[in-house]
Amino acid sequence: MNVTLDRLLEFVSNHWLMASGFFIAIILLVQDIFDSAFRRHKMVSPGEAVTLMNNDSTVVLDIREPHEFSAGHISNALHIPLGKLDERAFELESSRNNPILVVCQVGTRSGAACKKLLKQGFPRLHELKGGMQAWQDEKLPVTKKR
Repeated sequence: MNVTLDRLLEFVSNHWLMASGFFIAIILLVQDIFDSAFRRHKMVSPGEAVTLMNNDSTVVLDIREPHEFSAGHISNALHIPLGKLDERAFELESSRNNPILVVCQVGTRSGAACKKLLKQGFPRLHELKGGMQAWQDEKLPVTKKR
């Protein structure tokens, strides 16, 4: 057992860059597992989002930047860029208890928006997995109107 530990330490000291990369990857993987396990909002695929949107009370909240939104968005989406969400969350007040589908471009910003909205007391949040990119990959309709 002691010989194995000595060899492991020798390997790590000789290949510290590779070992560092390995340990960083492990840490990021564990963090992702914990984030997924303790997430208080739901992740939905584009198909699940359509089912959710068939409920008339669902609000689609697009948090992308204006140029991304104007390039194409889900019909009837409410546009509040992520940077303005804290000051404009009052626009969602009448829909506080309704399902809210949060959409960004590729699914990287919507989690942050869900966390902000959870802190403000919005209980029924859904994050579109893969964002508008996944929506468009599924050939689902987008509009450029508004």
